[in-house]
Amino acid sequence: MAEKILVVDDEVSLQETLKYSLEKQGYQVVVAGDGLTALELAQSSNPDLVILDVMLPGMDGFEVCRTLRQESNIPVLMLTARDDEIDRVVGLEVGADDYLPKPFSMRELIARVKALLRRVRLMREEASAAAQEGNLPQVMTFGNLDIDMSRREVRLNGEVVPFKPKEYELLTFMGQHKGRVLTRELILERVWGWGFVGDTRTVDVHIRWLREKIEPVSEKPERIVTVRGAGYRFEG
Repeated sequence: MAEKILVVDDEVSLQETLKYSLEKQGYQVVVAGDGLTALELAQSSNPDLVILDVMLPGMDGFEVCRTLRQESNIPVLMLTARDDEIDRVVGLEVGADDYLPKPFSMRELIARVKALLRRVRLMREEASAAAQEGNLPQVMTFGNLDIDMSRREVRLNGEVVPFKPKEYELLTFMGQHKGRVLTRELILERVWGWGFVGDTRTVDVHIRWLREKIEPVSEKPERIVTVRGAGYRFEG
């Protein structure tokens, strides 16, 4: 079955262009012109990916993404007319998986879409294979820190700690490679995917957020250690 993409943009001509180009690639496409309609369609049509413009009437794209993230881990590619680093950082903070400033080439957008969907497929295949082999851990425990793979929850001292999807994926990846030095480039590749066009500061920002949530003193990390000149190591 063809993968389904929800396009959210209030510019009708761009809606039509994106719909035509994506359908040419074999995807199913549904469109919305505002945030509320987008949220309704995200629930009713169950898309595999959302292309989301920042500038929308009423509820803006950041708020739509934030609301989506409370209910779903669906990949989100954000579009904006402003090539502003602040917008990009805000987009990452609310849970966007990738970010593309306008104007953009359709070839680049299609490449980003394929990369995001490929990463989702790969994660599902790996989880399915591990489950079939009986190797999928239900809970990874590191002292008073539990990463519950079945519930996608993180617990500290038995209490659930709210995590954004990308924070959870990053912590899970590091937990699965406890004691190994992980370069920023490797983390970007495995957690954000090859299609993510960002820099290593994205990793540093997310590591800081993790430390604020799981370290006794975030300024003196004991669990996520910086390896100078190399990257990070998770000590558990």
